[in-house]
Amino acid sequence: MENTDKPRRQRGQRTDSKLTVAEPIQLMAFLIAQLPHKNRNNIKSLLSNKQILVDGKVFTQFNHPLRAGQIVTVAANRAPQTTQYRGLTILYEDPSIIVINKQAGLLSMATNKERDRTAYGILSDYLKKENPKNKIFIIHRLDRETSGVMMFAKSEKVQRLMQESWNATTKERTYVALVEGVPEPPTGTVTSFLRESKALIVYSSQNPDNGQLSITNYKVLKSNQGYSLLELELETGRKNQIRVHMQDIGHPIVGDAKYGASTDPIGRLGLHAEVLAFEHPITGEAMRFDAPIPRAFVNMMKERIEE
Repeated sequence: MENTDKPRRQRGQRTDSKLTVAEPIQLMAFLIAQLPHKNRNNIKSLLSNKQILVDGKVFTQFNHPLRAGQIVTVAANRAPQTTQYRGLTILYEDPSIIVINKQAGLLSMATNKERDRTAYGILSDYLKKENPKNKIFIIHRLDRETSGVMMFAKSEKVQRLMQESWNATTKERTYVALVEGVPEPPTGTVTSFLRESKALIVYSSQNPDNGQLSITNYKVLKSNQGYSLLELELETGRKNQIRVHMQDIGHPIVGDAKYGASTDPIGRLGLHAEVLAFEHPITGEAMRFDAPIPRAFVNMMKERIEE
């Protein structure tokens, strides 16, 4: 099924309001106090239109608890409509880029061995409906079984600009992973040098002459006797980096038999690209996109905790 409505194009207005939380309070009560010119129905509309963000993440629940020091943003414009295809959702589109939420199981682009339906192919068809001359260009990849935020360029110029300045202009790449066991300590940094074999397996080494420097920061969000939900931030973007680094610390990602996992409780690789923040390659505007944590990850943690 496809929703043929095109996503509404965001404008680069910078009139969002940022409010600092002084003490613990529920979101609705905070907004009523901070926005005296708006009534309760106005505020409910802001929530339903996804115009309320807490520390950069959209929240629609009026009773969400706030902590002192958090930043609540009231966005000037409602979140854009999205376009859904089987396997992906278009989160944002402008003349230069397209940002999507890719589902697990969808290839980013075809390889010599695999010619299945791909994110690249879906977006190429989508753009050619508007103009047969339109093209799409891949900027970075996600593994087939990894879901989450991905970005494509609409021209070779934009592709080149993004790839050449990737480390400087990419401000945040945050993933969540469901892993086996409970990492100790609960926060840490994994650093190693990665290289890929001819068999397409990535190996980790502490020898700087034996691969590319790779750095992954992790933090345990929730844990129980068997599994943990981690937040991971990449300082480098190597192929299979998170998967290899989780194997390195003895807590492989669930469903990842290639890199040491012995369990597959959710029927997919437990890795999701949650946040991508970057400077727009043409306008220089700060852009940030979120893909909600898959329900299977959250349900898995709830079920294990309840047990």
